[in-house]
Amino acid sequence: MSSSTSAGAAASLPFTDLEAGTPIDTINAIREGLSFDVLVDLKERLDVTDAVLAEIVRIPKRTLSRRRSEGRLRPDESERVLRVLRVARHAERVMGSIEEARQWMQEPNFALGDETPLQFCDTGPGARRVDQLLGQLAHGIST
Repeated sequence: MSSSTSAGAAASLPFTDLEAGTPIDTINAIREGLSFDVLVDLKERLDVTDAVLAEIVRIPKRTLSRRRSEGRLRPDESERVLRVLRVARHAERVMGSIEEARQWMQEPNFALGDETPLQFCDTGPGARRVDQLLGQLAHGIST
């Protein structure tokens, strides 16, 4: 399989399968631009509005409408969407269900300066901090 074919396949994988490929597949998918469907799946998974998701992944609402029509995100947008997706998946594994993860991601957290974990995922360092908190929770360390 050529790398362009591999990238195309990875870019259009659904939410639950996106991370199934190799790191090279993920990088190629980001470079090509993820399918807009990944963003739709993330929105549904987190049960948030377009406005909330647009703010977290830093895509203006008008641009979001354009991307919906185009069917594909730009590489920088794809990277931000994938960042939130990975944290959401981590939260689901730690919390045991998407419902519990969704609730945890949307509740203010003292360790994050009373911001929600979802709000904190709008930057790379913030997402890493949320991942760290999830790791602590998974190991029984209170936050």
